[in-house]
Amino acid sequence: MKKIVIVILVLAGSFFAGDSAKAQQLKIGVFDLDIMVQAMPGYRAVDSMVQIFQRDSLAAEYNVFQTEYHRLDSTFKADSAAKKSKALLDYTSNQRQQMALNLVYWQQYEQRRVQDKTGQLAQPLYIQVVNAYKKVLDQKKYNLILKPNTYEMGTPVENVFAAVAKELKIQLPAELGGGQEEAQSGGGATPPSTKPSNGAKPPVKKP
Repeated sequence: MKKIVIVILVLAGSFFAGDSAKAQQLKIGVFDLDIMVQAMPGYRAVDSMVQIFQRDSLAAEYNVFQTEYHRLDSTFKADSAAKKSKALLDYTSNQRQQMALNLVYWQQYEQRRVQDKTGQLAQPLYIQVVNAYKKVLDQKKYNLILKPNTYEMGTPVENVFAAVAKELKIQLPAELGGGQEEAQSGGGATPPSTKPSNGAKPPVKKP
């Protein structure tokens, strides 16, 4: 991905190299919607509710799967010893196999449920960030928006996180360039790292 971005930058530089006035018009910004949402003050509450969901609802569901698997396994063995009908044994075996698959692929299932829950709870924050982001794009007229870690160091990019945070009237974490806005001109604060200060785990599934 980084190689693709470098090629884009090289081509863009070549295109504008013959005209310094046009070259100055090339505006590149760095931004990521998920990371910005995780930097919102309200995301701490979302993260806490998701942890409760994992601890209570998902843990209980996992226990149900385990209990049901052991019950079906015992039933199948008892029915086999009692020489029950093949149809009944096949039904119980299929049910047991389904419970076994639920346990084997539990991690993927849990991750999907967590992403869905996070997207649901964070939807109001996404709406706020998207609206602010659109306003910034209308004002700044960027030619290209890159995600963090998709460009080489030294690339002249503007920190769009700072502009969006200003539009939202929130304090940007230092990891995203917070506290440097006054020292920089034109929104060109130091490009951010990829992790917000609250320690959230990006990315989350967008609603």
